[in-house]
Amino acid sequence: MLRRVLEEFGLFLIPFVLFLIYLLLAGRNPLRRVHWDAHLLRLVLAGLAVVIGTLVYEGLFSERRAGGYVPTHMENGRLVPGGFR
Repeated sequence: MLRRVLEEFGLFLIPFVLFLIYLLLAGRNPLRRVHWDAHLLRLVLAGLAVVIGTLVYEGLFSERRAGGYVPTHMENGRLVPGGFR
């Protein structure tokens, strides 16, 4: 679950990284807040759009399994590993 949260957070940061690269290429100091203030709301909305877009895409086009998950259980004194069946 933590991996999934970190992936989504990384996707959220994509617009911020692209804007940082733009500031560097434009010759501006990316550490000065004055360059970020006017664009902060748009960057947040763009990050949210990227995250929501990837969640919708994965929800629509991810692989579906016909069976359900069977948890690990004991059968005749033997441990049977879980899995999708």
